[in-house]
Amino acid sequence: MGTYNGISAAELGDIAWQKSRRSNSIGNCVEMAKLSDGSIAMRNSRFPEGPALIYTQGEIDALILGAKDGDFDNLLG
Repeated sequence: MGTYNGISAAELGDIAWQKSRRSNSIGNCVEMAKLSDGSIAMRNSRFPEGPALIYTQGEIDALILGAKDGDFDNLLG
């Protein structure tokens, strides 16, 4: 069936989840992992078995580069 948005993160198998060094000790972070087909999965670290969203490499590039450029600074707490 392949991957799809909302797939259980557990169904993605043994992948290397990565989180920001800026995440805090109470688990307020998002984790991301590169999948074998080149897409990127994202999950909430507080619910590691929960749903994962799947993005293309281009979508993740746009997000990360936009964040670096300050495009989302208005969302900072």
